[in-house]
Amino acid sequence: MLDAPEVAASWEKPSALAQWTVGGLAGHLAYQIFSGDPALQGPASEQDPITVLEHYVRAAWIDAPPDGESNSGIRAKGEDISSEGVRRLVERVHAALDRQRTGLEEVRGDWVVFMRQTGWALSLDDFLVTRMVELAVHMDDLAISVDLSAPELPGTALDPVVALLTRLAVRRHGQAALLRALTRTERAPAAINVF
Repeated sequence: MLDAPEVAASWEKPSALAQWTVGGLAGHLAYQIFSGDPALQGPASEQDPITVLEHYVRAAWIDAPPDGESNSGIRAKGEDISSEGVRRLVERVHAALDRQRTGLEEVRGDWVVFMRQTGWALSLDDFLVTRMVELAVHMDDLAISVDLSAPELPGTALDPVVALLTRLAVRRHGQAALLRALTRTERAPAAINVF
């Protein structure tokens, strides 16, 4: 997705997300991959991990306004990451993925990741699911921003993303709202969004 010519051609243009450029959104997408490097560098955190649902309850950005401090900081980081341009960003992403393929083979199943930006820890599996959610959501944002079709995700990536988003939707809107949205158009709520 990052290597698509349409992304490079629209780098400085506004994206589909308010207050984001295409380049900044691409930088934020790439950050999700870059964040895997420190997560896999040892040793594992000795802090007790919280659940992935608690992670989203605590996340300051979820209910913050787009121009709030946390979301402004996220946008600024995306712009900073993308500042070297699309070619360099794509090279850095490929290098990070190569390192992580090896790094993932070397960690134990009980690996705990301390997330410096939040101050809490997640199990490696939960951490990786949060990155997959970010990648899935922002690949769609980036595709829409440059008039491309969103990439189809393999089931191994989509299934945990949908499972987590479903749990978060139930937590935010309740079981009935989710069930009705999925099965009853006549009683479906206007929205079951998670973020």
